Amino acid sequence: MTAGGAAELDVELVRKDFPILERTVHDGRPLVYLDNAATAQKPRAVIDAMRDYYELHNANVHRGIHALAEEATALYEGARDKVAAFVNAPDRHEIVFTKNSSEALNLVTYAFSNAATQGEQAERFRLGPGDEVVVTEMEHHSNLVPWQMLCQRTGARLRWLGLTDEGRLDLGNLDEVINERTKVVSFVHQSNILGTVNPVAPIAARARQVGALVVLDGSQSVPHLPIDVTALDVDFLAFTGHKMCGPTGIGVLWGRRELLEVMPPFLGGGEMIELVTMEASTYAPPPHRFEAGTPMIAQAVGLGAAVDYLTGLAGGAGMAAVAAHEHRLTEYALARLAEVPGLQIIGPTGAVDRGGAISFLLSGADGRAIHPHDVGQVLDEQGIAVRVGHHCARPVCLRFGVPATTRASFHLYTTTSEIDALVEGLAGVRRFFQS
Repeated sequence: MTAGGAAELDVELVRKDFPILERTVHDGRPLVYLDNAATAQKPRAVIDAMRDYYELHNANVHRGIHALAEEATALYEGARDKVAAFVNAPDRHEIVFTKNSSEALNLVTYAFSNAATQGEQAERFRLGPGDEVVVTEMEHHSNLVPWQMLCQRTGARLRWLGLTDEGRLDLGNLDEVINERTKVVSFVHQSNILGTVNPVAPIAARARQVGALVVLDGSQSVPHLPIDVTALDVDFLAFTGHKMCGPTGIGVLWGRRELLEVMPPFLGGGEMIELVTMEASTYAPPPHRFEAGTPMIAQAVGLGAAVDYLTGLAGGAGMAAVAAHEHRLTEYALARLAEVPGLQIIGPTGAVDRGGAISFLLSGADGRAIHPHDVGQVLDEQGIAVRVGHHCARPVCLRFGVPATTRASFHLYTTTSEIDALVEGLAGVRRFFQS
């Protein structure tokens, strides 16, 4: 048992569920996969569920009355039920399937644009000159660019909370940045580049004081932490399937039902309508209002299987066991990386309020920086997969005055021996650039 009482993951047993972890690369080197912030690997349960759908149940959903259509609809809507339970959504109709987090966040921003023509019921989504949108300097481009585009379309002003030197949000001017002109506050829960887990409560509370809506990017938190949307007290939560051991091509927007009921739709077409004439249309209730056309059926089935898999881990301890395992890994990795000469972590150097995505710079014995792309290439030759670049969070790199970083990121199947391999690999990188 862990200190918190949750059963511990049997990591070696877990790894057997992931076929890709058995493969080798580059002339037989064991794969050390440390690129989980970009995408997670898939267990057999997910792969099998998607194959089973295509082999036995493939049909379009909702509109058919034949057996295959009814089976496909049950699988698709069953996945919605599973996702709702996974994040403790009060109402299954609050789960909107999208193709990824980016689309989920764009859905919200376009609701603000489209509200200009939708009548008084959408007043909370009206935005124009004099209004303000607040984000943070920590955002992934998916939670920055859509808001920039919205402000350009509407004339609203974009503002942001800055970062401390440690890589945490600077809340010293919270009351000034979030003010009576603020209509929406959107921020990342767990940073994909810094690993920082942000405090939701004080930001959401300040937004409530001024009547602003709160949007949370959970792309990096939902796959790694137990998430309860009711306890978070936000209005919208976006996350994606492929980072939580599900397939690509499926994401989720959770929103409070009373807001989804008055939000204008994002895309028009089949399924999202109620009545259509040549002159005008009315829209279906949520979530179908936001799921125009044939949805990602097989991907939703796969996501439902991923939820089942994660929930059943460690005898039903589920995400609590995942979070405890990754916290221990992060503590271990931070300590091991601190032993590497010439290595500088960009972001918090302690494991408190921190996830398992660690970005760093590496210098050689002569003190000169080794470019992250070179670090990643030499590590790859040793079978170690990391991510290099600005990680779709270029403002963070600008804040710390670096062109890019190397990032190692962990998941439920990561082992301490893989972290040891990373440390040994970094020593090999430094030797390579000394020669």
